[in-house]
Amino acid sequence: MATLNIRRDVTDPFYRYKMERLQSKIEGKGNGIKTVVANLPSVAASLARPPAYVIKYFGFELGAQTNTNPKDDRWIINGAHEASKLQDSLDGFISRFVLCKSCKNPETEINIKDGRILLDCKACGQRTDVDIRHKLSGFILKNEPKSGKKSKTVKMTRRDRAKAEAHENGSANGGSPHDSNSDKGDGEAGDEAVELEAGSDDEFTRQITEGAKNIELKSNGEPKDDEWTVDTSAEAVAARAKELPTDVKSSLALDDDEEGEENGHNAYDQLGTWLIDETKAKGAVSKVDDLEIYKKAKELGIEIKHKTLTVLAQTLFDEKIVKEKQIDKRASMLKTMIGESEKHMKAFLGGTERFVGNDYPDLIPQVPAILMSYYQHDLVSEEVAKAWGHKASKKYVDISTSRKVRKAAEKFLQWLDEAESDEESDDE
Repeated sequence: MATLNIRRDVTDPFYRYKMERLQSKIEGKGNGIKTVVANLPSVAASLARPPAYVIKYFGFELGAQTNTNPKDDRWIINGAHEASKLQDSLDGFISRFVLCKSCKNPETEINIKDGRILLDCKACGQRTDVDIRHKLSGFILKNEPKSGKKSKTVKMTRRDRAKAEAHENGSANGGSPHDSNSDKGDGEAGDEAVELEAGSDDEFTRQITEGAKNIELKSNGEPKDDEWTVDTSAEAVAARAKELPTDVKSSLALDDDEEGEENGHNAYDQLGTWLIDETKAKGAVSKVDDLEIYKKAKELGIEIKHKTLTVLAQTLFDEKIVKEKQIDKRASMLKTMIGESEKHMKAFLGGTERFVGNDYPDLIPQVPAILMSYYQHDLVSEEVAKAWGHKASKKYVDISTSRKVRKAAEKFLQWLDEAESDEESDDE
């Protein structure tokens, strides 16, 4: 399924907020002609809004009748309306009822208070008003979400909510919270230094080791993630940053910009854009040198960040990834940057999910071959691969795409299980 940025005015390919492109089908003739929006629930879910709000907005903007509670999940607008026209109309809905009026981030929730509709932004913390004069505002007020005291989960930060959800999933499955297979908790731990391959004769590794001598991240004194969520005001963050070693400040500063990725100027976007430009200039991604890539990541201060692996998974390869054995050629650099970190492995799989699911869906049948190559080069461990394949996630792609990619991975996961069974038999 083709995806696009929720804010279509943002052209950055690494913009984190995506949605499916609207798909519509015109049915009937004459007075009975109508338009069915096939994937409205999925699009509405990406916007964190009820489908009824979106379809009603279309009705108001197009001057047409709509059904706001279909039992058969067929969302209908009377009349013939092209998908492109609906997509333009959706931009208006997003601008009015989704985007924070302060930071333009789509990560908002609707709250109703004293006849006002407020957008509660989880990115910047601001609460801004929706124009109450719009017809949809009246519909929202009449169809107010069920109210009640906010639970403890609602008051948590996004990071803490992910931890709580992982804990609940682990308990529900009869295991410990740390055994949860959901990858929502990928960002729980602070970024750790990736151990380089000491003593390796590999030319690239020796060059990287030489270039990394000045990187000395220390775990002692590095604040835990939850310590940073106590007070996120600019003053408090600045005060805490002064207490940190200089080499740690640069690595943490990038994480502070997580919520500002839509501006297209953070270090991860710069690395991805640089790789795309280099690929165009040299004619093929295979002609972009590993050492140059590492130097660029180091220049941006993200050579040890797990998110860097997400960017690399999306930009280092093309549709010939399996045919030309492109993973083999990049394995040394990738292994150096991933090390033994499960967090980095998960981020790398997340980028691969985007690469295959969004950019090259024709490669989905080749997912087992891609994963096998990752596994053979120690880029992904057996434990991480099994946990990733166990449950679909909407962290990197929409949930339907995630299911397709992980469904395609079943042959590889089955091979892992069979290999493990064979080893146990040999031990007996």
